[in-house]
Amino acid sequence: MTDKANATDFANRVALITGAGQGIGRVFAKGFARAGAKIAIVELNEAKARAVAAEIEQECGKGTVIVAPADVAEPADVDAAVAATLTAFGRIDIAINNAAIFSTLKMRPFEDIPFEEWRDVMRVNVDGVMLVAKACAPVMRKSRHGRIINISSGVVTLGRPHYLHYVASKAAVVGMTRAMARELGADGITVNALLPGATFTEIERETVTPEQKSQILAMQCIKRHETADDLLAAALYLASDGAEFVTGQSIAVDGGTTFR
Repeated sequence: MTDKANATDFANRVALITGAGQGIGRVFAKGFARAGAKIAIVELNEAKARAVAAEIEQECGKGTVIVAPADVAEPADVDAAVAATLTAFGRIDIAINNAAIFSTLKMRPFEDIPFEEWRDVMRVNVDGVMLVAKACAPVMRKSRHGRIINISSGVVTLGRPHYLHYVASKAAVVGMTRAMARELGADGITVNALLPGATFTEIERETVTPEQKSQILAMQCIKRHETADDLLAAALYLASDGAEFVTGQSIAVDGGTTFR
């Protein structure tokens, strides 16, 4: 019998992480590498991805990370990224669907959202999640083991105004998580979603004012701002052997902003 309470060693595990060139994804990539995993950074901005890869190599050594430049909403790009990961490491154990359009969006009433912007958000935030899961699932089925972690958002439960396309896309992620869990559970693959609260990273958010930051803090039970490390801890758990009986769940990591 394995000691599941201490099953957080990711040696010989491979984690494919999208949008890992900055922000939360960067913290995920570095954190999983520190835990022993090999990392595939799937990122549209190749320069940022290579900068993160260099950070990982400096800390964890050569051969621990690859960069797979890709637009997650393009099937050929996703297939190429998965193929590159298999060539480098021979397996994929963990897929974290983190890539999304958010920080560049301007708050506005939904009737003022340009349709082209709506489509761009859906393309990356919804199509990208499906395509990465679709490409990774057959690989995981072969080994009878896999962890898919989809990053949704607490805005789904809050119904936050002036981000209708983002809210709708992250609600879709919750629905896909539940359906994927039903389809993949028999193959030893778990699928869960994390719902972050307001997480401030090095990515600039021009639309968030100091007053809004104060309002966010006031809504939380835990009176400090959320960090990407808070999310990393939850992701490490969901990817571990200790979470092999947890699937189809949407876990809010938001300091108690929402109760589900």
